[in-house]
Amino acid sequence: MQKESLAINPKPLAISHKPLGKKNLFGKAYFTFVYCLLPIAFLLLPITSFSQETTKRPKIGLVLSGGGAKGFAHIGVLKVLEQAGVKIDFIGGTSMGAVVGGLYASGYNATQIDSIFYNTDFNQLLQDYIPRSSKSFYEKRNEEMYAITLPFNKFKIGIPIALSKGMYNYSLLSKLTHKVRHTNDFSKLPIPFLCVATDIEKGEQVVLQNGYLAQAMLASSAFPSLFSPVEIDGKLLVDGGVVNNYPVDEIRKMGADIIIGIDVQDDIKDRNSLKDATQILVQITNLDMIKVMKDKIKLTDIYIKPEVSDYGVISFNEGQEIVKKGEEAAFGIYDQLKKLADTTTIYKLNGVKVKKDFLQIEDVSINRLDNYTRAYVLGKLHFVNGSRITYEDLKIGINNINATQNFSRISYTLEENQGQDKLKLSLTENPTKTFLKFGLHYDGLYKSAILANITQKKSLFKNDVASLDIGLGDNIRYNFDYYIDNGFYWSFGFKSRYNTFNKNVITDFRNGELLTQLGLNSINIDFSDLTNQAYLQTVFIQKFLIGAGIEHKYLKIESKNLGQINPIFEKSSYASIFGYLKYDSFDNKLFPKKGWLFCGDIQSYLYSSDYTKEFYRYSIAKGEIGFVKSFYNKLTLKVQSDAGFAIGKDSVPFFDFVLGGYGFNTINNFKHFYGYDFLSISADSYIKSCFTLDYEIYKKNHINIAANYANVEDDLFVNGNWLSKPKYNGYAIGYAFESAVGPIEIKYSWSPELGKGYAYFNVGFWF
Repeated sequence: MQKESLAINPKPLAISHKPLGKKNLFGKAYFTFVYCLLPIAFLLLPITSFSQETTKRPKIGLVLSGGGAKGFAHIGVLKVLEQAGVKIDFIGGTSMGAVVGGLYASGYNATQIDSIFYNTDFNQLLQDYIPRSSKSFYEKRNEEMYAITLPFNKFKIGIPIALSKGMYNYSLLSKLTHKVRHTNDFSKLPIPFLCVATDIEKGEQVVLQNGYLAQAMLASSAFPSLFSPVEIDGKLLVDGGVVNNYPVDEIRKMGADIIIGIDVQDDIKDRNSLKDATQILVQITNLDMIKVMKDKIKLTDIYIKPEVSDYGVISFNEGQEIVKKGEEAAFGIYDQLKKLADTTTIYKLNGVKVKKDFLQIEDVSINRLDNYTRAYVLGKLHFVNGSRITYEDLKIGINNINATQNFSRISYTLEENQGQDKLKLSLTENPTKTFLKFGLHYDGLYKSAILANITQKKSLFKNDVASLDIGLGDNIRYNFDYYIDNGFYWSFGFKSRYNTFNKNVITDFRNGELLTQLGLNSINIDFSDLTNQAYLQTVFIQKFLIGAGIEHKYLKIESKNLGQINPIFEKSSYASIFGYLKYDSFDNKLFPKKGWLFCGDIQSYLYSSDYTKEFYRYSIAKGEIGFVKSFYNKLTLKVQSDAGFAIGKDSVPFFDFVLGGYGFNTINNFKHFYGYDFLSISADSYIKSCFTLDYEIYKKNHINIAANYANVEDDLFVNGNWLSKPKYNGYAIGYAFESAVGPIEIKYSWSPELGKGYAYFNVGFWF
């Protein structure tokens, strides 16, 4: 034994010459015992080291494939992994797998992600929904007139690059990743993460492990034709599923010992299953991936394939069912997953605390633009350097920019700058400057018309747009607009329009004097109005539009069925000045569910060629206010009130307020009024209220009931009769369908005063 000890440690022992007492006897025995144990300890050392290595927890990587809405199954599997106590160390995903994986890596748990997706409107996501409230008054008018818009370049009609720019998706992802917005290295996220995109110019895989997380997730999920490509570091990126829909190799490189893979992509489908363009595109992108999946499965330690073959990539309305399919697939191997649970520590579930997050914008950086100024962009954002904003404010600002359609790509990042945020905007100007737009309409006043429009942007100056509408049908009409939008600064515009119609009406614009003289109940008139305006306007306290201008109007009203009597009632030119204040946050012009409306304007007529020899300078003031309240999501109540009156000596009865009819585009002082025929009631003052209950019985199908009341009388606000019981009452019940060409409406209306009813029918957007 002593020789073995000396062999291990050949250094000679020190020998004491002192007599051995009890202490020395004990010490000698102790050292002899230690030397005896040393060889055994060295023999056991490799065994101990091996035992420590085998108990070390393996690193677990998670691979999430793309598959559109079928990627909801990832959430179900994650729920089961959490229940089993499996801690994920690395996550990699493609397309929808990148979105789910990125949210999970940033700190959300599966239940939170499920809730996020459940409360997301995927119809808005796919259509790049831009709220009406984010559009300027000019843009609202454009959106509510045309059924089809096509790019027009070098005398060739084109088609849009994609259905959506993905901005709704981007705004949502930016908000959700607020906590990690400054984490540019994805390996430093709560769970290290990567995702895969495709360089569309080179056809190569791009692994995204750095940058702005929301932007990377958007690029990986930019499905061709549905979403526009995303530009990152000079590369034009689309859905990673085109080249690598299952990034298992990349997760192995990150250091994963065990890989769990969730595969929700389609297998090859036969012709009976390829029923639309989306399914065909998915099949094309999956052809190569399906071939290589056999090899990728071999690299996967635990392979999970939920049964989602009955669902499509856009089956978002069936999301909860798909989540259940993911849970079922994971529970099928629950015992196997349970073995991966970390028994050395208590499993802690992720969970981002959801609260209202603010951004302190220290600076707004905008890339160089050729045709639009910085003031124009900031005017659309509605905030500047030093602003404290919410993500809702940011989304509204981006929507405002998107609504202009002046930029084919819009992207932004939030960079840290001394504890504050720098908003870095990257805008790509739309190379298409010319658009062709088409619409159609029918109503009881203007009758049928086909609308053709040509819109030219950046024609003379930066920020400008010129638009010409021509209505071809029973009554020829045109509308020309030229507008220079300077954002926060004063903007300038010019308008010219021509309206004409022929109609039997029961007003003669002279309080019934002419009809009484002729012994007639109605008169057939030809009405023509040519109006030209020059104006300037700006945004007031970031919500209201305030403006003023000058107007020239030529008005001609005649009747060709009065025999020997002079058939011309009016043939004069007028010059006037006007001012206005407007606010409109209705989310839909005809079928709103929320929002407010306020309009007020005053117009002073200063000059007339005075065909009737009755002109005196005078003014007209009018205003309108309305709001909408929703009940149970399907039922809405819209309340609107408006009034107007003349200021000064009575003059020009042809500009009186004229009420009656529904469904036509109003000009001058024409107003809708249920229960009466078109242009039935007229006077220089009026007050009116309308209450409309609308129930959406099925998506875009409406049943509505309305009641309107009015007092219409000369000098109504002078004699105090505006406070009296309404003299005119009307009611209506109708059905409406929001079609691709615009609303299709039919209403039956009646008034107790008349004892008869009228039917209003109109098709298409109003113009």
